[in-house]
Order: sequence, then C-alpha cells, then structure tokens
Amino acid sequence: MIACLDLEGVLVPEIWINVAERTGIEALRRTTRDEPDYDKLMRYRLGILDEKGITLGQIQSVIEGMGPMPGAAGFLGWLRDRAQVVILSDTFYQFAAPLMRQLGHPCLFCHTLEVDGQDRIVGYRLRIDDGKRRAVRALRDLNFHVVAAGDSYNDTSMLGEANGGILFRPPANVIAEFPQYPVTTTYDELRTAFVQASQGEIRGD
Repeated sequence: MIACLDLEGVLVPEIWINVAERTGIEALRRTTRDEPDYDKLMRYRLGILDEKGITLGQIQSVIEGMGPMPGAAGFLGWLRDRAQVVILSDTFYQFAAPLMRQLGHPCLFCHTLEVDGQDRIVGYRLRIDDGKRRAVRALRDLNFHVVAAGDSYNDTSMLGEANGGILFRPPANVIAEFPQYPVTTTYDELRTAFVQASQGEIRGD
C-alpha cells in the first residue's frame, strides 16, 4: 500500500490562515476549503501580497514558527511503519521546507513559487495540472494499492482516484458535496480508516 496525504489541514495548520493572522490581512484566510478553483485562488492571493507589499521572507518567518498539528507526527510515524507515504500538496517547496524537517522529511510532491529580485512572489509554477489525482493514478498504474486522505475540495479528485479515499476534518460544505467518503475527525479515527481502506473496506469513488 502507498498512503497519499494532503499536507495542510491533515498534518500541519493552514499556512495562509497563519499568514493572515500574523499580518492582520483577513482576506488571506481564504483557502481551497472556500474556493475550489486553485488558479483563481492563487491569483487572488498574489494580488493581495502585491498590494500589501508582503515578501516571501515575511511568509517564511511565519512558517518557521509553525509546527505539525498535535498528534500529526505520531500518526505519520505510525503510518510510515505500515506503508510508503507520499505527501501530495498544493503548497510550495519554499513554504514547506521547515515543516518537512519537523515531520522527518517524508516524500513531498508540490509546486514552486516564482520570486523576483526584491523577494516578492510574482507567480507560481504547477508541477503538473491536476497533480494530486494524476499522481495517484500513476501509482495505481504501477500496481500499488493507494489510500488517500485530505480535507478540502482540491483533495477530492485524488480521493476518487484512490482505491480508498478518506476525509479528515473537512468543512461542512465538502462533507455535503462528497458524502461518499468517510469523515474522520481524530488521528485515532484516521488510523482506523486507513486500516479499513487497506483491507478494501473503504473505496474511492
């Protein structure tokens, strides 16, 4: 089995929400829980950063003060003892590095920011369109049994592509729109769901 996990909302707090709280810019609290169109969301964010003059270094200083959610490191250690783990995230390598150190450097697939000479974020490059779903599809094509867990709109395509898909602490709107996936709210429940999915008791769409 290969376990595919979202990062923010599953193992670590939402980075943009923490940036919003630190900078006082409430508009940056908007995440993929609210806006399923990732490109639209990122252009919205980049416009705010440009307007407010927020640099990559300022965002990285917020991230340095963050850490895994309580219980996340223990859950990840438990999972890595039982399966290979790949983190599939729509964050960026420039954001994720300090968090990966705290989680023991699991394998991470994510995206890259474009930064100018003044340390301003001016764009982003996706590794590949629809990367989460396509990564799961590729792993299944290699004859792996894939179980995936996430919390937001942008995770639902990979949950559907996996042999088993699990929601972890999702918002009510995601639960309502995707009732086919079991909902877990604690790491103990997530452990149980992974065991069930590894045995074929929980399926993807």
